[in-house]
Amino acid sequence: MTATEGGGRVASAGAPGAGGPLLLGVRHHGPGSARAVRAALDAAEPRVLLIEGPPEADDLVALAAEADMRPPVALLAHVVDEPGRSAFWPLAEFSPEWVAIQWAVRRGVPVRFMDLPATHALARGEEEGEGARTDGGGEPAEEAADLDSVRIDPLGALADAAGYDDPERWWEDVVEHRAASGDAFAPFEALGEAMGALRETYGSGGHERDLVREAHMRIQLRAAQREFGSEGVAVVCGAWHVPALREKVSVAADRAVLKGLPKVKVDMTWVPWTHRRLSRHSGYGAGIDSPGWYGHLFSAPDRPVERWLTKVAGLLREEDRLVSSAHVIEAVRLADTLAVMRGRPLPGLTETMDAVRAVMCEGSDVPLALVHDRLVVGDVLGEVPDSAPAVPLQRDLTRLQRRLRLKPEALERELELDLRKETDAARSRLLHRLRLLGIGWGEPAESRGSTGTFRETWRLRWEPELSVRVAEAGVWGTTVVGAATAKAEAGAVGAAALADVTSLAERCLLAELPEALPVVMRVLADRAALDADVGHLAQALPALVRSLRYGDVRGTSTGALGEVALGLAERVFVGLPPACAGLDADAAAAMRGHVDGVHVAVGLLGELASSGGGGGPGAPADEGEPVVVGTAGAVGDVDSVRSPSAGGVRGRWQRVLRGLVGGERVAGVVRGRCARLLMDEGVLAEGEAARFMGLALSPGTEPGEAAAWIEGFVGGGAGGGMLLVHDERLLGLVDTWLTGVSEDAFVDVLPLLRRTFAAYEPGVRRTLGELVRRGPGQQSSAALMTEGAPGFAAELDPERADAVLPVLGLLLGLGGEQERGGAGRGGAADGGAGRSRNRLVGVA
Repeated sequence: MTATEGGGRVASAGAPGAGGPLLLGVRHHGPGSARAVRAALDAAEPRVLLIEGPPEADDLVALAAEADMRPPVALLAHVVDEPGRSAFWPLAEFSPEWVAIQWAVRRGVPVRFMDLPATHALARGEEEGEGARTDGGGEPAEEAADLDSVRIDPLGALADAAGYDDPERWWEDVVEHRAASGDAFAPFEALGEAMGALRETYGSGGHERDLVREAHMRIQLRAAQREFGSEGVAVVCGAWHVPALREKVSVAADRAVLKGLPKVKVDMTWVPWTHRRLSRHSGYGAGIDSPGWYGHLFSAPDRPVERWLTKVAGLLREEDRLVSSAHVIEAVRLADTLAVMRGRPLPGLTETMDAVRAVMCEGSDVPLALVHDRLVVGDVLGEVPDSAPAVPLQRDLTRLQRRLRLKPEALERELELDLRKETDAARSRLLHRLRLLGIGWGEPAESRGSTGTFRETWRLRWEPELSVRVAEAGVWGTTVVGAATAKAEAGAVGAAALADVTSLAERCLLAELPEALPVVMRVLADRAALDADVGHLAQALPALVRSLRYGDVRGTSTGALGEVALGLAERVFVGLPPACAGLDADAAAAMRGHVDGVHVAVGLLGELASSGGGGGPGAPADEGEPVVVGTAGAVGDVDSVRSPSAGGVRGRWQRVLRGLVGGERVAGVVRGRCARLLMDEGVLAEGEAARFMGLALSPGTEPGEAAAWIEGFVGGGAGGGMLLVHDERLLGLVDTWLTGVSEDAFVDVLPLLRRTFAAYEPGVRRTLGELVRRGPGQQSSAALMTEGAPGFAAELDPERADAVLPVLGLLLGLGGEQERGGAGRGGAADGGAGRSRNRLVGVA
């Protein structure tokens, strides 16, 4: 490559001693480029090293020499007053820039970054970092780019000119699989000439913002040449920029381009990065699809294909797949054969994955997807030293992570917590506080094997972007608990709906924020007193009642919450009947959801009131007395609903449900749902559910309203299909009604019925079809076979049923009470047994 005259004399990459700087054009995250850079620097031994990157990071270079710094890592720049405006510059072990930095810090050579400062890039709204670089690594991810301009992919253009349809395959063949030559500068000379030809043809290639960046690079290059001499300067930058650095441009012209650029105050630090975030498909365009594969090519001392397939075999064996040494040998042979057939110098990723699929995965793509996820992409998470700059909140979080032994990991994992243990309870508080701050390190999951409130299951995965979230949350405080408290208080004051405040109260209890809870409770009481919308009250009640359950396990006082919850429930009881009248279809469906939510909340309120746990509402009930549910009284009588002697909060709610079932103006779906809830509670007398259904499906009822009643009674995921299977009287009523619907009305109600029955399991639908085919009420052959058989009777045998209570008591931890309750058959002993039986039924 010949020297080109410019603002200063620039030598070719192959002749660093010819009076100009050494320009090393690379592909970001290219292991071949990284090896070539290391060889070129060893041969040239420059006095200063310029690297494409933000100059604000110059003071952070020394941290790269510390033992605790392990790539992949990234430079993070963010606006001081608005941390959400940020940019990343990721560096992997196989990144040429990282290799150059390591070479320089070990030899004491100064390192300077030469790209456009982040103070300008972030002020322009440009998401710089890795996504804003342009080289042979693919199209950059500049969000604010001019969409009308035609932008080229330099790597794709070169691959197309060479006759390749895959840019990655071309790059592997000409760079990654290239044998080392005696001339350390030859690769950069060839790549620089290729990029020069592209820029002569395409100009900026649609990357107009690169013109500003390249003007700043030239200014930095001239300054380094004046200080260290032209022959002592080496530059590591994207190959796309090399022709621009050789271009003859005056200093005045470059300064004119940079004049008047906006500025903001920025902070910069190192943060951990992951291989997954280096991959293009994961949402952050770093220019490579296979960081794990590239890392292997860079680190393997020899025989990369054999070593790679050995890794694959190890992974598959860990997943209990039968993979032997013979499989590895055959896979290597097949990969070599495929490379020869396809005219490639060595097997690449395509050939090795084809060999893995055919030999080790037996043609299946399922284990191959695991290999791609775990090895081709990978879950490597980098580390940064404690001495790296960080906001106070990040330092407090790091301290808590170490104390609680919660190490951030890129691989998603499940964490089971037992809140009765001090360490697990502290971990739970930390994860809940981070979620409140918007730092989604962990997400709650369903606990397997236990539904108690003393167990929690979390899915943990640390993503690099969480470092930005931590910086953003730093405006709320310098510690995790202080920031979470401040944000909770501000969130309560600014909440738009009552349900948002109750949800925040629940999260404050989970996160154990005692200083924030009084503020949240005061706002909650004020909002609840002023909000007259029954729908809003019904939405707010479930979260508020759920919060009452956490007092026992977490040791927090929920007395104030209990009072608010009881008052909220009373207002719902009074306001629900008139709110359910005259609703259209959409409003009725929404009201049905509110009724379900209130029903679950009332059930929890009743349990808390009867046990006196958690500081819940109401006086504790006598353990020896079962809860008596009253069903008599005037339907819809508000005074009877509010009466404190109507069987407790559950009794009052059941009276509200009875009033809704018989309400003439109440929507059919709501009436049907209320009837179902009453039946599930066991408060309906024998045959009363069938009577309600008969009234709803009578000839005087509009077909559409009757279909809506059916949807409310047996629709959704409430087990309505099994109810019809086991109670053929109800199925017969539905069948009789449906056969009596006129043809025109049937067309109208068919979509509603189809939606109702389509929610059932296939087995339930099949059983219902068989029952309808033979006619509801007629005994099946299986039923006839069980008549008169031992163990089968028309009615329940109480004595035989009671025999399981001692064992059940032991399983539920009530063994002592069972022994006290079963110490005799008369008088007090019977009373003890009765008390124990009621408690067991309540727990079950």
